[in-house]
Amino acid sequence: MSAYRFLPDLSAEAIADIQASGLNWTCRHAFAGSPVYRERLAEAGYEPGQNLTLDDLTSLPLTSVEDLRQGYPLPLLSVPETEVVRIHASSGTTGKRKILAYTQRDIDTWKEMFARCYELAGLTTLDRVQIAVGYGLWTAGAGFQLGCEHFGAMALPVGPGNMEIHLQLLEDMGSTCLCSTASMALLLAEEVHKRDLRKRVKLKKVIFGAETHTDKMRRRFEKWLGIEESFDITGMTELYGPGAGLECTAHQGIHYWADKFILEVLDPVTLTPVAPGEVGEMVVTSLCKEAAPLIRYRTRDLTRQLPEPCPCGLSMPRHDRILGRSDDMFVFRGVNIYPGQIASVLEHFKDVDSEFQIRLLRRDGRDQMVVKVERKPGTGPELDQNLSEAISIEMRKHLFVRGWVEIMAPGTLPRTFGKTKRVVDDRNGIEEE
Repeated sequence: MSAYRFLPDLSAEAIADIQASGLNWTCRHAFAGSPVYRERLAEAGYEPGQNLTLDDLTSLPLTSVEDLRQGYPLPLLSVPETEVVRIHASSGTTGKRKILAYTQRDIDTWKEMFARCYELAGLTTLDRVQIAVGYGLWTAGAGFQLGCEHFGAMALPVGPGNMEIHLQLLEDMGSTCLCSTASMALLLAEEVHKRDLRKRVKLKKVIFGAETHTDKMRRRFEKWLGIEESFDITGMTELYGPGAGLECTAHQGIHYWADKFILEVLDPVTLTPVAPGEVGEMVVTSLCKEAAPLIRYRTRDLTRQLPEPCPCGLSMPRHDRILGRSDDMFVFRGVNIYPGQIASVLEHFKDVDSEFQIRLLRRDGRDQMVVKVERKPGTGPELDQNLSEAISIEMRKHLFVRGWVEIMAPGTLPRTFGKTKRVVDDRNGIEEE
């Protein structure tokens, strides 16, 4: 009998049985309801009467973001429109937005998954949850609120922005949990620190996600908000929204809901499975999603599976935190670089802070890379030159290319209520003088 209200206690064998059953249901459902899936599955040799095992998963076709864009406005729809009760959309950086449809069963599954996240973070129905993520078409605000209300805690649905209201509610309502991006948590922490409000707020926990983060960023907002713990949450619009998994108190990876979706980690180039523990692209297959099921959907998120049992004792499997995106990679002087690689280098220098920005530009026909990083508060500028050179040398050791490092004053780089933009590529513009 599980000690949790929402978290199931399932053995590896039970999870495998659920996944095999869900895989067969999803393929039959998608084949019957979606012309796109019917064509793809038939080309792969699938017949709706056959019984698939988990070993057959790699024989099924992959799905990508292009399938969602080409199927606009209701891609991969596998139910009659009369069964659709809601839509959500991704923020979308290029082309049309990715719009995903939901049945009532999909909404109910999502709120159950999200309630697990609050429970795993150790919240109770006495907690007051200040929600500082986007509302509207985006899944974030709706998901955090839906899960909070299903869990039974008090939701304070503020949304991002409007710092004054956030600070007022932190103090007046005694919010105990903040839900936001890591960037928003840092921005709020800096305001609390600046106004000396730490002793007047009652925050104990932060649940954050939607962007990659550095350990320095996390330690900074934990310290300045005076919280006990923070928890990294995962999810995406295509797979319901946020709430697909969460860190536990052991903070050794993300527990994901393997009874709701199958997770594969593939080499992003060869699209073959990587060995357990190796980094690759996360690919997901939903097990009970009705309106827009996913069959081997390429998320572009980079992670690795963590096959060892978790010290917390929860049986749900784990993957590492999101280490970046396969499409975040940029090519500089013939070398493939991810922003997370630069963040890893900066982690080793105690005199710089968590905020950094990578700018790519062209001078005299040659590509240049400038990494701007903020000096740690309380550290004087007299160390800037030596620090810049030391970081540059270390970057060259790890990346095999040379970049310039510019040390900035604390608070100089732009702050955001949402996701921080780490890479600014100006190489296609006018050359710098």
